[in-house]
Amino acid sequence: MKKLLALMLVAMLTLCCFSALAEDAFADKGNFTMIVGHAQPEGNPRWVSLEKFAEDVAERTNGHVTVQVYGNGQLGTEKEMLEQVVQGVTQGMRGGQFDFSPRLLMFTLPFLTNTRAQVTALLQSDLAKKVCAEAEETTGTVIINLCDAGGYRQFSNNVHPITKPADLEGLKMRTNGMKTIDMTFIALGATTTTIPYADLYMGLKTGVADGQENPWVNVEGMKFYEVQKYFTEVNYQFHPDPFYVNAQWWNSLPEEFQTIISECATEMGEYNDQLIDQNSNAAKQTIIDSGAEVYEPSADELAAFQEACQGVYQQCVDEGICTQGP
Repeated sequence: MKKLLALMLVAMLTLCCFSALAEDAFADKGNFTMIVGHAQPEGNPRWVSLEKFAEDVAERTNGHVTVQVYGNGQLGTEKEMLEQVVQGVTQGMRGGQFDFSPRLLMFTLPFLTNTRAQVTALLQSDLAKKVCAEAEETTGTVIINLCDAGGYRQFSNNVHPITKPADLEGLKMRTNGMKTIDMTFIALGATTTTIPYADLYMGLKTGVADGQENPWVNVEGMKFYEVQKYFTEVNYQFHPDPFYVNAQWWNSLPEEFQTIISECATEMGEYNDQLIDQNSNAAKQTIIDSGAEVYEPSADELAAFQEACQGVYQQCVDEGICTQGP
């Protein structure tokens, strides 16, 4: 009897093991960890959409791919995080850091688009796919998604309202080191200073810079309205938000996991852009309620800013950023 019970127990355990293997289609694919860094604080669309991405990847790979997300600049500046991905120290990062893929700067030209539909069409265009494909050859990274970094970007400062290009003359404006931002401010008569995103609040509070430029959701999330008095809703630029992944790590993944991660990244990008659109007006209202002044230029006033920035396009052509247009 004991022998029979033992045989029955072994049979049941064997059956359970076969059943578990049958339910886990990826049991023989191995386990992978994907460390992803970014600079945005909790609640920002990038933070929220990346958390969803991590959950989706874990669910669809049956836990065989674990995504660990480190936000709020925990792993360093955006440039440092991209360097970590290029070196293979981490597996991924999201952020508007284009030092190693300067052709992405063509999408940041001032007043290039006017609507969400135009932004989406541009980021999903054949041109965008071509520029992303160039990244692997030049940087050793794969860009698995390209979404919006935060919505249209606005000007702010502590000196006076900005209602026309001449109001920027003499102001010291913070940039993240992006060439097209520097070019735009210089074209408008300002000087520029580079301050890391994580240090920007203190830089504005202590007067290292008079002003800055960022989308409403970033201004609200980082509380820049506490240290800036005047805002101008100029909608002068949007930034693509590339999701860089180390190419060597990516190519080591089973094809099934690459497909799943790519699909999850696409859904993440769509969700990110939805959150930006949903949150932008609320963020703007928070800034107004704080007591900061928000100026909304007329169409003619915006046209003056656009005209003043036309030289930036030729500069980008001269530097080879826009040599191959759509």
